[in-house]
Amino acid sequence: MSRRVVITGGASGLGAQIAKRFADHGDRVAVCDADNEAVKAFQAANSMIRVHHADVSNERDMTAFLGSVEDEWGGADVVCANAGTGGPAGCIEDLKLDDWRACLAVNLDGAFLTSKWAARVMKDAGQGLIVLTSSTSGQWGHPHRSPYAAAKWGVIGLMKTLAMELGPFGVRVNAICPGAIEGDRMERMLANQSSASGKPIDQIRREYAEGTSMKTWVTADDVADTVLWLASPAAARISGQAIAIDGHTETNSA
Repeated sequence: MSRRVVITGGASGLGAQIAKRFADHGDRVAVCDADNEAVKAFQAANSMIRVHHADVSNERDMTAFLGSVEDEWGGADVVCANAGTGGPAGCIEDLKLDDWRACLAVNLDGAFLTSKWAARVMKDAGQGLIVLTSSTSGQWGHPHRSPYAAAKWGVIGLMKTLAMELGPFGVRVNAICPGAIEGDRMERMLANQSSASGKPIDQIRREYAEGTSMKTWVTADDVADTVLWLASPAAARISGQAIAIDGHTETNSA
């Protein structure tokens, strides 16, 4: 039986890879993304996936997106609150409050709005899986990235609480904590971090890998594999967990 899968931030990067993997397994998939050009490109290449333009930090956008999913499907079996932004880079004394708030709005408010809807429809169904995307920065902290780290720590706190609230209703909640993922988004983050720290991009790239036991970055496929496992019967008793996919981070000093 095909599952009903909802993914935010799903038109590019990690979210897109997760969406395509579920679709390849025969599941019904709906994604939203704030990048209208990414939405158009993803829809053109993936006609079997429902794609919506929506900003996860905007309650009106999310009500429209999630309402349309509920109207058509009646709910969801798997919800991935994946949308995120790297936010500003710099020493905290140099950051602007508006930039701080914008980072938390996407990473944390977006997870809240998505989870609020998922909790309601899944409690009614008596089953479901919610996966929140955190980061190793949400376990370790991250110099020059305080808004991002604070938001991703908040995501883990939200996950732990929701696992307690929803477990009695048969709903599981977990967080994935990717390390440095190969791809365009991370390249942009490296450039921002280089500008903030004064370190060359290649040095920061090496430090990310050297800070892990396996001396490597991870791929979107590595993370998608974990999400598909969480959605499988093999993970039927896995809830309340912050699962790192990172080659084991030893230090996050980059």
